[in-house]
Amino acid sequence: MTAKNSLRQDMPYEKFIALGPEALSDAELIAIILRTGTRSFSALELAKRILRKTNGSDKGLNCLHHLSLQELKEIPGIGEVKAVKLKCMAEIAVRMSREKASGKLKFDSPRSVAEYYMEEMRHQEKEKILLLLLDNKLQFIEEYMISLGTVNSSLLSTRDVFIRALKVRASHIMLLHNHPSGDPKPSRQDILITRKIKEAGELMDIPLVDHIILGDGIYTSLKEEELL
Repeated sequence: MTAKNSLRQDMPYEKFIALGPEALSDAELIAIILRTGTRSFSALELAKRILRKTNGSDKGLNCLHHLSLQELKEIPGIGEVKAVKLKCMAEIAVRMSREKASGKLKFDSPRSVAEYYMEEMRHQEKEKILLLLLDNKLQFIEEYMISLGTVNSSLLSTRDVFIRALKVRASHIMLLHNHPSGDPKPSRQDILITRKIKEAGELMDIPLVDHIILGDGIYTSLKEEELL
């Protein structure tokens, strides 16, 4: 028997020590974070129950982004401490992704902006609109959440955009929002409101640099698509 096969399936910690993290399944990784199970279930069985919690959808470890603290606590054997650890694990993944992308972040590069925000935004189950406020050299001033909408729509007010831009004395603005469906193709409403904000920005001498829509691992830049 190989070393890998000789390790019991309910001993993920020992498997990690012998073979390294890349040899572990998703359930085994979660089991190590959980550390303990219950009288009825091992930590590994609890981990498998967590992965099955999202109604059979094939989200893998990404299920940790989609399950709320309360939903995790509804799983027998998962109390508040374990649920908090799991949500922190998901947040660490988001922050590591942003940290990796931050070195390449340039606001005149739609791809770099999309990569920076992708891991945070693609797991959102509601549309979230961010206003990025920039100075005259396209350097970052502030990130401001305009709205958090329903599963397929959100509210974007031209008035709110420019009130905020004027308050922080921004010279340029950029819009960013997600499509929970995973498809970043702009809707007719997306295009119309973008053009409305662009026209208002031209009148106020606060130009709209771009409007980027994030899907699941892909994005659309309205500037690149010549829809601005």
